Amino acid sequence: MKKSKSSKAPGKKQEPVAEEFSRDILPIPDKHFVGLTTYDAKDPNTKYPPIKEIRPPKDAPNVLIFLIDDVGFGASSAFGGPCNTPTAEKLAANGLKYTRFHTTALCSPTRAAMLSGRNHHSVGMGAITEMATSAPGNSSLRPKSKAPVAEILKLNGYSTAQFGKCHEVPVWQVTPMGPFDQWPTGSGFEYFYGFVGGEANQYYPGLYLGTSPIEPEKSPEEGYNLNDDLSDRVCNYIRQQKSLMPDKPFFVYYAPGATHAPHQVSKEWSDKYKGKFDKGWDKLREEIFARQKKLGVIPKNAKLTERNKEIPAWDDISDDLKPVLSRQMEIYAGFLEQTDHCMGRVVNTLKDIGELNNTLIFFIIGDNGASAEGTLQGCFNEMTTLNGMSGIETTEFLKSKIDDFGTPRAYNHYAVGWAHALCTPYQWTKQVASHWGGTRNGLIVYWPKGIKAKGEIRNQFHHVIDVAKTILDVTGLPEPAIVNSSQQAPLEGVTMADSFDNAAAPETHNVQYFEMFGNRGIYHNGWTAVTKHRTPWTADAVPPFDEDVWELYGPDDWTQSNNIAKENPGKLAELQRLWVIEATKYNCIPLDDRSYERINPDLAGRPQLVKGNSQILFKGMRIAEGAVLALKNKSHSVTAEVVVPKGVAANGVIVTQGGEVGGWTLYAKDGKLKYCYNFFGINHYFAEADKPIPAGKHQVRMEFKYDGGGLAKGGNVTLYYDGKAVGKGRVEQTIPMGFSADEACDVGNDTGSPASPDYGPKGNSFTGDINWVRLDAGADDHNHLIDPKDKFKMAMAKQ
Repeated sequence: MKKSKSSKAPGKKQEPVAEEFSRDILPIPDKHFVGLTTYDAKDPNTKYPPIKEIRPPKDAPNVLIFLIDDVGFGASSAFGGPCNTPTAEKLAANGLKYTRFHTTALCSPTRAAMLSGRNHHSVGMGAITEMATSAPGNSSLRPKSKAPVAEILKLNGYSTAQFGKCHEVPVWQVTPMGPFDQWPTGSGFEYFYGFVGGEANQYYPGLYLGTSPIEPEKSPEEGYNLNDDLSDRVCNYIRQQKSLMPDKPFFVYYAPGATHAPHQVSKEWSDKYKGKFDKGWDKLREEIFARQKKLGVIPKNAKLTERNKEIPAWDDISDDLKPVLSRQMEIYAGFLEQTDHCMGRVVNTLKDIGELNNTLIFFIIGDNGASAEGTLQGCFNEMTTLNGMSGIETTEFLKSKIDDFGTPRAYNHYAVGWAHALCTPYQWTKQVASHWGGTRNGLIVYWPKGIKAKGEIRNQFHHVIDVAKTILDVTGLPEPAIVNSSQQAPLEGVTMADSFDNAAAPETHNVQYFEMFGNRGIYHNGWTAVTKHRTPWTADAVPPFDEDVWELYGPDDWTQSNNIAKENPGKLAELQRLWVIEATKYNCIPLDDRSYERINPDLAGRPQLVKGNSQILFKGMRIAEGAVLALKNKSHSVTAEVVVPKGVAANGVIVTQGGEVGGWTLYAKDGKLKYCYNFFGINHYFAEADKPIPAGKHQVRMEFKYDGGGLAKGGNVTLYYDGKAVGKGRVEQTIPMGFSADEACDVGNDTGSPASPDYGPKGNSFTGDINWVRLDAGADDHNHLIDPKDKFKMAMAKQ
């Protein structure tokens, strides 16, 4: 008989308990009956053992992971921040705070590392999926030898479900046809409700149930927002699971789009913070720092790092702009508090059904540091910035929109200064893997049945790859040798369970490399050697790797505030060599700081879906922007064969791309064909036919003649019925790179937010039939080369 682990005492290593089967090979092999086979089932000698369902070892707890998006170490009130997070505080008061827990500095890599228990390059996720290359450490393809923890738990008898954000699917696989191997349902989760990509509109998300697109049941006007929707779904799933399978534990992974941009939340939440940030980000850093010392999440002798010279002082900001910047931070704070509230609803559900005490909760406050991708002044529509057109959002424009920030009319992000403040007391922000501002995040671990310690702090060094190892340890499950016929590589993290009831437990995660976009660092026994290679909010040329300047910080320097590289060249050289060894071990080499080249599939060496200059679409399709023929910065046409019923005026959407923050749509209104080009929600340009579409089968067509002469220029629009011109219009300026980070291309209706003000988010389906839609891109007759810097910024919108 095989020995497996089972709980012996709270907070202790689990003791082996004999089981009738081995869990080293997954799926657990079938046990074949060997014995007397009778001819007649009524024969008294007919005996077969009862069917036994696979269950984890006795007393294995439920496991719940909360992973909030883009939150700096100093944002949550649980770690001294200005944003009220009472759920986090309550869990911490009855659990543990880990003050030296680390992520990878970016979205997809952190998630891939956490779910696999391996370093991000080990599972091919060196950056976001949109920047995948053919190099093993950056391919976005998870090796079969590194099964995710959800798969291991499922095959050992857990119910598994994921809610919210999934940004680990290779971009060429985000289609209605898959393949679905790296979608949640192909990665160990039996149930998935959420979105696939880097961010989501909180009011108009592009959602999937499993692998099928699904629309929210309500509109924003009816009270819809994604945070509430996700928490409803999580609560309902948990209740149903325990109702139907009370003896079976669950693994639930809840990763909302919040608090990634766009920062969208109702005024009910944001108005709680009215006037609280009027003193600016420099004063805010000082206030956070003082609270952190009082809470004990940083040592009394810790030093506040200086504001980087690339970030302006609050006193240098114009008085005209300050109210807008304050409002940006008020909205973010309300957004984070609402997110915490929604997670609190899940905790309350567990309490109501009697499952809270035996649920191991990891409350991870950020998959990286706070996001500094909103520019130095922030933005009302993030897409203007990411298209390299932030200049159209002047101070006057931002002031005119101050009451719309956070609403369905906005797609806003805050200024870099706020991001830096929310990473207090550390240097830098998200993307900067070299410094703690990019990688150190607050973690709360809660498990009343398994952890005796309450309200205590743990200072052991840990990394997100330790989560999976800890889960297997406390559930009594071994690391499998084989999963789905593939031999498994070892997990690369360590268990955190040793410190659950022992604040003085020896540190076991002694070495950890970091790397993101050339920003790199190494931790070893308290020492850190780091080098920042690029700054997130600039697109300046980066130096050769060998010219990067390295910094050295000692074990007593909690915040990396005193660079002692000059005084200790030997120690610096030792750690630099160790970084190379660790980076090579985990597929981080070759370093890759390319920008445009990694966005271009041909140069990067990854598959691409759309080839040639034409694409056929059919009714009911909803596909991501990256899977649609590129029509920007060139002449193009859109043709559809439609069937209009007799006696019914044609109305509704034929085909559309984008939404309220930018895009285009071809539709019928009051019987007539109409085209709308939505320029960032600022201007809408229309062309309308002079007569209705006749009943019967017809081809309707829109031709766009691009002006040429560079990016984002205008063009003339002509509408046709069966080859005959029926209307004209003019588009004065266009969007050069991306309409949206999350809206789709739809045929037959407009999901998400409406691209035209002529119709709403519901009831916009075409009233006739659509046999097909064809997109055709014209020949390049001008220079429309996109600046590599701008293209890189567009890609970074999606992480």
